[in-house]
Amino acid sequence: MPRFVDLFAGLGGFHLALKSLGFECVFASEIDEVLREVYSKNHGLVPFGDIRKVDIEQIPNHDILCAGFPCQPFSKAGRQEGFGCPQWGDLFGYVKSILSCHRPPFLLLENVPNLKRHDHGNTWKHITNVLEGLGYVLTDRLLSPHSFGIPQIRERLFIVGSRHGLDHFDWPVESDSIDTSIHTILDDDPSGARIISPTLERALQVWQEFLDLFPKNEQLPSFPIWTMEFGATYPFEDTTPFALSLDELQQYRGSHGRYLGSLPETEIFDMLPAYSRRQQQLFPKWKVKYIQQNRDLYARHSSWVEEWLPEIRDFPPSLQKFEWNCKGEQRSVWDYIIQVRASGIRVKRPTTAPSLVSMTSTQTPIIGWQKRYMTMKECLKLQSMDALKHLPRSQGSQIRAIGNAVNVQVVRRIASALLGSY
Repeated sequence: MPRFVDLFAGLGGFHLALKSLGFECVFASEIDEVLREVYSKNHGLVPFGDIRKVDIEQIPNHDILCAGFPCQPFSKAGRQEGFGCPQWGDLFGYVKSILSCHRPPFLLLENVPNLKRHDHGNTWKHITNVLEGLGYVLTDRLLSPHSFGIPQIRERLFIVGSRHGLDHFDWPVESDSIDTSIHTILDDDPSGARIISPTLERALQVWQEFLDLFPKNEQLPSFPIWTMEFGATYPFEDTTPFALSLDELQQYRGSHGRYLGSLPETEIFDMLPAYSRRQQQLFPKWKVKYIQQNRDLYARHSSWVEEWLPEIRDFPPSLQKFEWNCKGEQRSVWDYIIQVRASGIRVKRPTTAPSLVSMTSTQTPIIGWQKRYMTMKECLKLQSMDALKHLPRSQGSQIRAIGNAVNVQVVRRIASALLGSY
């Protein structure tokens, strides 16, 4: 029976995929104690802890090494510290050491798309040089579950390597014409489903009022709506608030048009949008563009926006920003999938769920028409992991683990193409 190792194993997405193809897991590693216990219950194998403390020579020989090495150092959502990240940056080196010691015929790695762009491509160049130096012929591709009929948009970078060449390997065939629907993974009236908070429900009602007031003969903005810019006048094109003195700032208006000159000096900076307070002399071009678009939007519609604006002001900043991803559809927030992130409320068609993220349970997708969050069982279905019987006890740990997991069906298709005749 072909054998594999499962590094940075998490919930065991690689394990589920390769076991379904008849492979045997002979070694797994996972630093999180809670996930080690869950992995053991689900897969009947107790993972080793910190990979940095394992005796590499004692790892059993194997035919394929699987690893979704931690993506935080390379993700656009983080600090992008890369190999210099003090917590996770050195872990690829242990993948290299295991490959160097055991020389498995194949490897299958997964990470965030930004890995290839990180540090202007230098990180990717280092990784490929290392793997090719160990004798592996490589190929890579960005794949998302929705291209295989699974209703989640979650693009990830997959790296396939073989010491015997890849003439036999073809990437799984994707299709952009597959119709997907979030309804295929939803349960009817699931028990224990978490209902949205009264504050969030009220914020969504206020945004529904915005949609109702917006002229019917005009398309809703495709850019993120930042209400903090409605009435704001602080300079943003050739300078930033940080680059100005408090005396200079006092002549302008900040978030939601609040006149800064009427505030004590200690409060002036706090009355600016959080994204405008960064310690930088110039804003990036994308931020300048969004600010200008929102100020133009306000200028065109201030006659009715001014009456609506007080309703949104008292909500947290994440609920004061809104992104409509349903161009041409009926303007009802309750008909769609909703996700609340630090960047704002996003409303999406119910064809696919947004990418599951591992940060907090508040970012779990919301079923608008039921005013509830997706259950963990439904989230598992999005990751093709519904065969799992055990999860961490706390909901926060559950969503972090599911958000960090690989999609089992995508991995299974890749591994089948790579190892089908092995």
